[in-house]
Amino acid sequence: MFRAVLFDVGGPIDTEVRFEALVDRDIRAAFAAEGVAVTDEAYAEADAHAIACFAPDAYSAIAWRLAGGDADLAARVGARFRAPEAGPRRLAERGGIELRPGIVPLLEWLRGEGLLLGLAANQPARVVGDLDALGAGGLFTHREVTGHHRLRKPDVRLFLRACDDLGVEPRETIMVGDRIDNDIAPARWLGMTAIRLRTGRHAGQQPRTHDEVPHADVEDVPALRAALERFLTGGAP
Repeated sequence: MFRAVLFDVGGPIDTEVRFEALVDRDIRAAFAAEGVAVTDEAYAEADAHAIACFAPDAYSAIAWRLAGGDADLAARVGARFRAPEAGPRRLAERGGIELRPGIVPLLEWLRGEGLLLGLAANQPARVVGDLDALGAGGLFTHREVTGHHRLRKPDVRLFLRACDDLGVEPRETIMVGDRIDNDIAPARWLGMTAIRLRTGRHAGQQPRTHDEVPHADVEDVPALRAALERFLTGGAP
């Protein structure tokens, strides 16, 4: 019997479409400032490589690939697009969280079904306040993210902390995320049921082994609800 559902923020809740486009723009601008022109084809290849190799930090992996093994160039580019002022500027440009259409009613439905909700996200602490302002944050009982406790996925301690806070066992928990490496694999290692919402930069990520395969692969909120309903009513993962 399931008692809780954990959600990643980036992807399932925050589509991050504008955010990802702004990061891509700034990486390319950083190379241009170093006198290196990056074609659309080269950037697409670097992006695909970063996802295929399960890079923990896709942006750094993209920069490294585009730098062609030049560590100094990659470091300079990284310093440019990760400059202290760059993050707040991108946040202001995109106007905050890009709330996925239909996700709040889904969360409300889960709460109405008696499920406990928790966050399982590599996010700054401020994201909880951002979710509160959009009417989503108050639906979560476990409201800690990486910015609170410094644990980062795929570290299973982040998931276990959420379970402990909710008073549930991993086997009683469903995890909803968008990445095989950060969400699906660690959730499955712990015995959780794992649903992947295929969205954004990591939509094409493929499992490396059979035990990283999601129990359900969905592409939108209606399909996510259908998968959740199936599991909650006793359907086999």
